[in-house]
Amino acid sequence: MLGTWRKSIKMRIRLHSDIAALCLTAILLPSAGLAADVKTVAAAIDTHYNHLHSLQAEFVETYRGSGMERTESGTLWLKKPGKMRWEYRSPRAKLFVSDGKDAWFYVPDDRQARKTSAKKLEDIRSPLAFLLGKTKLEKELQGLSLARDKEPLQPGNIVLRGVPQGLSDRISEILIEVTPEHQIARIVIQEADGPSTEYRFGEMKEDAPMKDAEFQFKVPAGTETVEGGLGP
Repeated sequence: MLGTWRKSIKMRIRLHSDIAALCLTAILLPSAGLAADVKTVAAAIDTHYNHLHSLQAEFVETYRGSGMERTESGTLWLKKPGKMRWEYRSPRAKLFVSDGKDAWFYVPDDRQARKTSAKKLEDIRSPLAFLLGKTKLEKELQGLSLARDKEPLQPGNIVLRGVPQGLSDRISEILIEVTPEHQIARIVIQEADGPSTEYRFGEMKEDAPMKDAEFQFKVPAGTETVEGGLGP
């Protein structure tokens, strides 16, 4: 898993900026049997997420590449501006946490914590910023369209595809699956050189109370601190 973190978190951090809440408008997605307009769908997603101040969700992350498949799971917390906490529980305890200024990656079994400036992070997984922050899908994803050839996880969901701005040399395609309630249920990042990473989200709690202290990291006693990068 650490190899995927080496490609880091820059765009996701940068896009989780502190944005004034937008007014929530009831925009319903068309049913699966009707021809959906991609602009309407994108606007509904933008409206839904841009007004949020925090989000909690259970996640399952699956990496496929180099003839292998690896699945991990845990809980994700996001809070404006730019705070995030990825707490992995299975199959191995790991933690990625950022208060918007510093980012830490910690594996208890390794007795090592890696620290870097949030501004220096680079991440191919920028679409995760859509879960909370200043979102405008049509600007963030080039060639945004309905992926009618992709089967959604659940009937009634809609799948979009596009390529993140500035990352076309590294990412060939992004798939975003959206529920009729405008929630993002799945994100699939297809890298240009073959590997893919899929995130499935569930049990989402919007605007759940969160303390800033949850996004700060205190180095445990006996833990080595490495600065300047999240790679091995």
